[in-house]
Amino acid sequence: MSDQTQKSMLKKLLLGTQHSSRLWAALAALCIGTTLLLLSVMIWWNFSELLYGSNQKDSLGSTYMIVGKRVTEQNMGTPSATLFSQKEIDSLKTAPEVMDVGLITSNRFPIYATLGGRLAFATDMVLESVPDNFLDKMPPEWKWTPGTRDLPIIVSSQFLDIYNYVFAPSQNLPQLSETSVKNIALTFKVGKDDKTEIFIAHVVGFSDRIGSVLAPQSFIDYGNQKFGKPGETTTTSQVLLKTKDPSDTRFGKYLKSHDYTTNSQNLRWSKIRAIVEVVTSATGILALLLMGIGTLVFILFIELTIARAQHALTLLLQIGYSPRYISKFMAGKFLPMVLGTVVASMILTIIAQVVTSSLVQSQGLVLPAIPGWPVWAALVVSSSILVVLVSKSISGAISKR
Repeated sequence: MSDQTQKSMLKKLLLGTQHSSRLWAALAALCIGTTLLLLSVMIWWNFSELLYGSNQKDSLGSTYMIVGKRVTEQNMGTPSATLFSQKEIDSLKTAPEVMDVGLITSNRFPIYATLGGRLAFATDMVLESVPDNFLDKMPPEWKWTPGTRDLPIIVSSQFLDIYNYVFAPSQNLPQLSETSVKNIALTFKVGKDDKTEIFIAHVVGFSDRIGSVLAPQSFIDYGNQKFGKPGETTTTSQVLLKTKDPSDTRFGKYLKSHDYTTNSQNLRWSKIRAIVEVVTSATGILALLLMGIGTLVFILFIELTIARAQHALTLLLQIGYSPRYISKFMAGKFLPMVLGTVVASMILTIIAQVVTSSLVQSQGLVLPAIPGWPVWAALVVSSSILVVLVSKSISGAISKR
């Protein structure tokens, strides 16, 4: 008797020709559960990619934020109470998720800025400086040495937006492009009384990270030393942090415990992360529940099928068929069904990843079109567990007969 003939005979004796609705219900539950499990892992992985992925132009996880001490009713009359001591700065360097700390140095000397022409204005000016490695854009002209009259400055992009969309229309003034602003020369009168110097300032860049006007560190240090109050120590009321993951709850607790404040938008990922964790956890639990139900019903269907074929199974064992051979035959019929549901779940997950990648791309973010290794790892682990459970249930059911 050929092998094909044997298999055809075993199929008629052991499986019959009837298909049970329970089988398809079990497979559907198994497919839905596996899909939800893979989707929950995919959501978690996508969020991690947005935070730390090397494909991001500006990693969402690597966030720069300005931190200061909270001004309260108790310390509002004491400016020194909002200054950072060296001990506090050292503590910030070891805070959870903090990668680097940069001091924001402001001018402690008078600056009077003037501009002629149609845009004429005159105002007191405030300048700040940060370490060069904290700048989001480094213009090639960003340097200054004592004795140089030309002073490069970087302006917050928000300032230009406020001028173009709020101030200029209300005052019937022309709107300005970034290029036109860079062609404008500002006159800075530094110092007071008979101890003054004149500098010609040019905007050489715009910053999306710092919401003020920046000058090179060398200029701020020079001005503070020459025009500042004698004996005044260098202090700062704000620091710039580079954080690995601002959504880490430990980082948020650290800021709160020290009564530090920052722009609430900088901590927006904390809220998003909490939502993602709840969604992935709930989806994962539901997925495991559905997979468990689907697997249980599927195994019960197999055992019921074998029980119904008890007489045929007993006959086959008596005429010389080994339990191992019969188990292998039954596994060859049922395991492809399990693997088929797993493959269908993976296809649905890949489609979901492609759609997600396309949607976030319109927001200037980058996600791979193919799910990452954690999703594939979850697929392999879940598939292996299902194969082992089904194989053991078949072997166990046949060995009892």
